[in-house]
Amino acid sequence: MAPYEALYGRKCRSYVCWTELNEKNIIGPELIRETEETVKKIQQRLKAAFDRQKSYADLKRRDIEYSVGDKVFLKVSPWKKVLRFGLKEKLSPRFIGPYEVIERVGPIAYRLALPLELQQIHDVFHVSMLRRYRSDPSHIISTENIEIRPDLSYEEEPV
Repeated sequence: MAPYEALYGRKCRSYVCWTELNEKNIIGPELIRETEETVKKIQQRLKAAFDRQKSYADLKRRDIEYSVGDKVFLKVSPWKKVLRFGLKEKLSPRFIGPYEVIERVGPIAYRLALPLELQQIHDVFHVSMLRRYRSDPSHIISTENIEIRPDLSYEEEPV
């Protein structure tokens, strides 16, 4: 319902139908009863809207926990004013790291082991700024198999 209708208990009248509606004289206990009913109706509708929005938000929510010793990436974008990582471009990295979790400070805060170049930044971060680092040994390319010639060229061989 509109705020006007909630406050005054009737629909807002336009100038077109001003004379068609009869005004009710509400006094005493009737006014209090109608006001309480209106407040209850508004509370029910607000609760229904809140529950609906919460159910939509809970579908995407994930409870993430890290343990001490885990490796995590750190989100860069919120630090534009604290630390400049260069220009924000389409292909610039959004996460840096990986860094090791030293301590769990609270239910959603973690202390990281940061390098010396990030010393001016506080080392406790919210869980939303972290992303789990999963190392995969297949991503590592061994340099022993690649033979580089004196003219800095190499021969490609199919795997």
